[in-house]
Amino acid sequence: MNSKSVRGVVFAMGMASLSPGVAPSADLNWQAVVNNGVTVPGDTRKFNSYNQPSVNINGLVVFRARSTAGKSGGEPAHGIFIRDMTTMSPLTTIFDRNTYVPYPNNLSSLFTEPPAFPRIDSGSNTIASRGNHPPVWVYQLSADTETRAGTTGIYTNPFGTLITGASKLGIVPAFEFFEVPGTFEIPFDVFPGAPSVTDGATIVFKGNYTLLGVSRTGVYYRNLINAPTGGFGPVVRVVDSTMTIPGTSTMFGSTAPPSAAGRQVVFLGLDNEENPTKGGIYLAPLTQADPPLTALVKIGGPVPGEPPGTVFTKLGEGLSFDGRFVAFWGAWGTETKALNLKCVAEGNKDRRAYCEQQYPDGFATTAPLHQGIFVFDTATASTSVVAKAPGDFDDFVYWNFSGLTPGTGQSDEDGEPARWRSATFVAASGLVDGQRNDPSFHVVFKATRGQVVNGAYLNPVDGLYLRKGPGTSPPVTVVETGMDGTLIDPGAVDPLTMDHLPVTAMGIERDGFRGNLLAINVSMANAAAGWAGIYLTTVPNDIGSNCATDVTTQFNIVRGGYRYNPATQRFLQTVTITRTASGSLAGPFAFALESLSSNVTLYGASGATTCIAPGSPYVVVEPGPAWSTGQSITLTLQFINPTRIGITYTPAVLAGATR
Repeated sequence: MNSKSVRGVVFAMGMASLSPGVAPSADLNWQAVVNNGVTVPGDTRKFNSYNQPSVNINGLVVFRARSTAGKSGGEPAHGIFIRDMTTMSPLTTIFDRNTYVPYPNNLSSLFTEPPAFPRIDSGSNTIASRGNHPPVWVYQLSADTETRAGTTGIYTNPFGTLITGASKLGIVPAFEFFEVPGTFEIPFDVFPGAPSVTDGATIVFKGNYTLLGVSRTGVYYRNLINAPTGGFGPVVRVVDSTMTIPGTSTMFGSTAPPSAAGRQVVFLGLDNEENPTKGGIYLAPLTQADPPLTALVKIGGPVPGEPPGTVFTKLGEGLSFDGRFVAFWGAWGTETKALNLKCVAEGNKDRRAYCEQQYPDGFATTAPLHQGIFVFDTATASTSVVAKAPGDFDDFVYWNFSGLTPGTGQSDEDGEPARWRSATFVAASGLVDGQRNDPSFHVVFKATRGQVVNGAYLNPVDGLYLRKGPGTSPPVTVVETGMDGTLIDPGAVDPLTMDHLPVTAMGIERDGFRGNLLAINVSMANAAAGWAGIYLTTVPNDIGSNCATDVTTQFNIVRGGYRYNPATQRFLQTVTITRTASGSLAGPFAFALESLSSNVTLYGASGATTCIAPGSPYVVVEPGPAWSTGQSITLTLQFINPTRIGITYTPAVLAGATR
């Protein structure tokens, strides 16, 4: 899911001279893989919408993206694209709406859309993606009857050219190798989620099918060779819902799209997706059919760092696996918080209209109060805490309304009816330091800070955060809503006013952090202009290990009164900072607002502190390479304060690369 809700929008007056080289968190310098200034290959239109990217350890980035619609209101350009960021090569199209579906295809059918984000093998350039299209194969049922089949599949390029790795053609004579294993001419109905790929030429995926009128689901893989359709090797079963959960007599009721690395796969398997009582996260080798399953984390298993008897009651589907470390979301306890989800005013118009029709007053649901991000180390069989809510953050769960819109045939998910879905986002890498044989790892995750009022977060801040483990090093802000967008992309500027656009949304997926390379998608916007793109950075091993120094006592800080601007509906305050201590002080510098009123959001924050008063918003201050005695800088701060209650905070001047 790509969360598109606009959180606290920010811009700091007096900060227009911020250098694009300054990263939102220290030591992160971003490269644009693609942005709204780039023309879609083979088209005249520019990109304007992106899903979460995947990246391999060699810097090859793969992503799904769209352009604007045509002048006559036609379909936008829509496809899967790659770019090699090591050589900075131009974008290359894997497939789009002008691409013929590879063999089997005797109807010359073209792709219509990729319905899920693509993924890439960690150590090779092989990608895997779902693709939707009209039927691709016509064949005779009898002397006077023909039929057509094959409207979706998994497509991959282990040998350079795009081939069909899995398909709904298992019912067609001569293509029995596509059928559901253990059945006779039973085709898959759909391949939900995003397929994974490992070992250069092995695809791993979730598949749904129908047997004797009963819906079934499972996790499967297929080894491919350099031939059309990847050869005649069959689909191989890892697990499905005809099998029992290890150690129980209960059948698997649901499985989730898997993650694979090093010829191993991890997946979530449960007895009941909505209210699980059995199951968990399992590891299996991709060496045989029905391989042994090793339980890594179980429903009912202990939650690290919590009192004895505290157990996991929910586990997230989006597992990130690098061959040793498995990052996951989990929840515990029975306490929940009530939410009322509103249909968004953007995206597919038919789906928006259907959402409004079904939920005119919003969709009432709940989210676990106690939840967290964790990492399981398969080498030591230990689980480490990355972050928890409440505490470090307030929520890790995100919601969107997606799926098949009745009567339109339009779906951006797995072909299931449109509904509200929740997801969590995390990516892990044990190779930031160049080796996986030690227990150190880095994790990037998406989280929210904010207070729920009447079923909705009041002025929340969404962000991507990075933490090094194991241990208790503080989280580092990668990017947050409200942050100055030019810190990610210098092009994030309103062309009419030249104002810097604030970050409004961001995304990370399970394969977005490989080696020391991190790939994300970010959107920036104000009321009049927007900008977005996919960005790549190199994560240093010691990020977050050096904290800034509080040097407030070396300065005189004069704060003016608050004044209200009815045009922007924000409160403004002028702050003058003068260095009073003798001698010059080396930077970089930031002005932090510690203990800021909970009802207030700083509009224009460069980020949030991670060491000193963690979570305090700050703005970057640039007096030059050093701050001299007597030198002053004046800032104009802006605050969002919908409650109109008094604004209070403790000012602090920080010196050092990491806040």
